[in-house]
Amino acid sequence: MGSTVLSLRIDGELLDRLRSHAAKRGMSVQDYVVRTLIREDFDERFKTAVDETEKFYGEADGVPGADTATGTPRDHVRPSAGIA
Repeated sequence: MGSTVLSLRIDGELLDRLRSHAAKRGMSVQDYVVRTLIREDFDERFKTAVDETEKFYGEADGVPGADTATGTPRDHVRPSAGIA
């Protein structure tokens, strides 16, 4: 996969915040922004895959998020949980 240039015009305050976040992680602003975009893209693709799987297999007892044995709600974790 090749790379392409993406030029952005952003507010000075936003750039300062991005610099701060990147510096806390020892990264360049460019690396920080790319990493953030990749993480967001992964979260969206993961959620879509989970939704499609639930559509394919159906919900347990017709109740979204219900445990099949007890009918009680299951805990759900956001796709981005644990991703730093």
